[in-house]
Amino acid sequence: MKPMAMTSCPNVTSPLNMGPRLKTWPRGIACGGFLLWIAGACFSPLVAQQALPAQGIQPGTSSQLPAGHPPVGPSPMGQNPVAMPPGAAPGTIEPSSPQPSISPKGQGSLNDQPPASQAQTSAGPEAPATAPTREAALPELPSLHGPAAGLPHDLSPWGMFMQADIVVKGVMVGLAFASLMTWTVWLAKSIELAAAKRRARRSLAGLVEARSLVEAESNLRQGRLDRGVVAALVRAAKQEEDVSEDLPADGIKERASAALSRIEARAGRLMTRGTGLLATIGATAPFVGLFGTVWGIMNSFIGIAKSNTTNLAVVAPGIAEALLATAIGLVAAIPAVIIYNVFARSITGYRALLADAGTEVLRHLSRDLDRRAAANVRRKPSLFAAAE
Repeated sequence: MKPMAMTSCPNVTSPLNMGPRLKTWPRGIACGGFLLWIAGACFSPLVAQQALPAQGIQPGTSSQLPAGHPPVGPSPMGQNPVAMPPGAAPGTIEPSSPQPSISPKGQGSLNDQPPASQAQTSAGPEAPATAPTREAALPELPSLHGPAAGLPHDLSPWGMFMQADIVVKGVMVGLAFASLMTWTVWLAKSIELAAAKRRARRSLAGLVEARSLVEAESNLRQGRLDRGVVAALVRAAKQEEDVSEDLPADGIKERASAALSRIEARAGRLMTRGTGLLATIGATAPFVGLFGTVWGIMNSFIGIAKSNTTNLAVVAPGIAEALLATAIGLVAAIPAVIIYNVFARSITGYRALLADAGTEVLRHLSRDLDRRAAANVRRKPSLFAAAE
């Protein structure tokens, strides 16, 4: 723009010179329009730059941007728009780096930007509406305390017995009764077997000291052992000797041996009475306990199906009750087997004592028969001599 454009029409607005210079108006109008166009071209970018931050970015603007172009967010303090990262939400725009601004007075001082916490606070109300929370995305989990509220808190053996099913209770009661019978038989048979063995030893000692059946019977009577099994053996042999006095000695020994063997067998059979119950308990109690365990576990699975949960607090009480039945079965079976084996060995030893006593009685019977035969032989010559 040269000064000559202004000097070409120095008196355009003067009313005194309008008449003679009407031809200079078109040239002045053209110069003024050209000046206005240049001024508008210079100031229009500044006006647009100031108006853009005031309008802001509308929520739907980001959808109109081309693919791969980062959305533009408003920067604080009316500065230039700032490009947002691709993964950032519209309500969580990070403030741009602080830019220096010129004060209205034309000074060159720089104004610090407000802290980032204020910018985030201003954008805070929009964040919950746009960004989904993690708690809402998680599925709802079943409660761990609801199904366990009605479970028994007493997990002692008595508490589990009271909470068990009627069938499991019956199994437990039966096994407890079997265990009681086992210990009752043990106590009774221990006393009986110990007394019988002690009496048999004393009676055997009396038989060894005697020289005949009559003397052996007298020794047993003096020792108050005339009611035992050994005393019965002596009486049976003496009775057979008296009945078969005029018969041959070989037949007497055979008949006496048969009678003694039957007495020994009867005494051993009486002593084993009750041990069969121990054998039965030892053989069947584990299986009865296993039946209670299977029934209890089946009830536990039914409870799991009804409660719609696999919580251990729901499963544990039923399984514990089932295992309690097995434990009671083992408690009843193991002592029964041990006691049965102990009694079997003790009864075998008792039968050996009776066999020794029977052998000693047969020896006394044989001596008595030989003495009688010798006496008969000595008597026959005297009879022949008297006859002559």
